[in-house]
Parts: sequence; structure tokens; C-alpha cells
Amino acid sequence: MRGSSRPRRTAARAAGTTVCAAAAVVAIVTGVARAAAPPVPNAGAQANPPTITVFAAASLADALGEVARAFSSRGGEPGESAPAHILVRTSFAASSVLAKQIEAGAPDDVFISADTEWMDYLEQRHLLRAGTREDLLGNELVLVAPAGSTVQLTLSPRVDLIAALAGGRLATGDPDSVPVGRYAQAALTKLGVWDQVAPRLVRAENVRMALEYVARGEAALGIVYRTDALAEKRVRLVDAFAPTTHAPIVYPVALTTGATPGAAAFEAFLEGDAAREIFVRYGFERLPLRTSRSESR
Repeated sequence: MRGSSRPRRTAARAAGTTVCAAAAVVAIVTGVARAAAPPVPNAGAQANPPTITVFAAASLADALGEVARAFSSRGGEPGESAPAHILVRTSFAASSVLAKQIEAGAPDDVFISADTEWMDYLEQRHLLRAGTREDLLGNELVLVAPAGSTVQLTLSPRVDLIAALAGGRLATGDPDSVPVGRYAQAALTKLGVWDQVAPRLVRAENVRMALEYVARGEAALGIVYRTDALAEKRVRLVDAFAPTTHAPIVYPVALTTGATPGAAAFEAFLEGDAAREIFVRYGFERLPLRTSRSESR
């Protein structure tokens, strides 16, 4: 952390890799690794089913884990070009970290970013398959506090965040690279308080680490996505930032240039009603798709 001592790090880092199979429980890595149940054997599955790798923003960990399980356990569709049972290996981290890994040659089939900038970064370097990019989901930027905190605050211009912090820290993603941090900086700048708050910032490596700092009481306040606030019982939502204070929070999805055949089927599943209903249940906004595309692309 710049200009201050960083809160202690958890043993597990936020970027982790897990494999989802039918009825398997995914290990979601959010700063503290959670135990995963072993895959349940599927009598109808292939002996060596194909596997695809999905790199996704840390804020998608819980929802995408359920979506991946639903995809792996679904039956085949008439005319489907890919095998019905495909294992999904997921890696969750800051979008910036994942984009850089893809640029460095890390094997990945599908990329889901928490902003358009890191998707643009890969597209400009010709690392995405043409015609597969789609804006999938939306989210909301919120201010959270530990569950036991009594702080009350309305996020209006010149809001006195310094007083609300009471000497504590404000956790969010690193604004230099992490999407939630960029949204946070834009929102605080729009409200006219960035210069006062910046020295109190805990620059987390991804949004789930920022959430963990608040949940453990190591930060008095945090700026995260609404979906993160809903997923963590140890924090409470203080207020939401007006959408006009920052760029729209959009999660684009695309296939990489090295994507295997099963990846197209997975992206089509992400864009279908079953997956999007799961995302909505976790608090994401369902964005209108530009086109209706088949799984055979």
C-alpha cells in the first residue's frame, strides 16, 4: 500500500484455479480459500471429458461457480457441435492480472472482465477471437462497512468520508489497475473528495481482497460492487454511488484466439436464460445482448 502500512495478507491469494464438474463444488478463491468437495462421478459423462479454462474477474467467483456447475451437468442440445459434458476450470483474479496473463501466453479459452478497458487491451493486441465479444452483465458501486459498524453516510458531493473513517482506512482495488479501484477513484473525484481520501486508501489486488479487509475489520470502509456486499455477511451496505459518478460497470465476455471448441458452447450458455438468471440471483444486472448467437460458432 502506498503511503501506509498494508493490512496483513491472507495465506491464499485471490487468483486461484479450480475445476467444476457436474455436481462439484467449486473452490472460490477470495483471499481465503474455501474447501471444495470432490467431483461427483457422472455415469453419463465421457471417461476423459474435455476441459475449458475461464479467466474471470474476482467479483464473479460465487455466481460463475454455480453457472459452471450448471453448464457441466446439462444435457446435450440438438445439433450441438461440442460434447455435452465439458469440465470448466476457473481462475479468478483482478481483470488486469488475468489480461496480462493471457498476453503472456497463459492457456485460456474464455475471458470475463469487470470493465471494458482490459477487454479492449486484449482486443487491441489481437488476442480475442473476432465476433465473440459481448457485454454480459452490469453491477453497482457501493460503500460498505463491517457488519458491527454504526457509521451512517449519504454519498453526496463533498461527503465527509474522513470523519466517517475516524482514523481508519478505506479499502478498494488499486486504482492503477483494478477495475473497482478505477470506478472508485472516478466516483470519489466526482464527489470532490478524492484528494482527501487517497492517502487513507488500502489498494487491494482485487475487489474480493478489499471486501475481506472490511469484513475482518482491518478497514473502516470499503468500496466494492453490490454483488460483493450481498455475498459477505460480515459487511453491511452503507450507501450506493450514483451511476453518474463513474463509467457504467460492464462485464464483457469473449473467447481468446486459442479457444477450444467447447468454449463457444460455454459462452453461448453464459448468454442464455439459465445462466443469466443465476447471475441476477447473485445481484448482477442482466444487460441486453446485441445478437442471438448459436453454440456452434
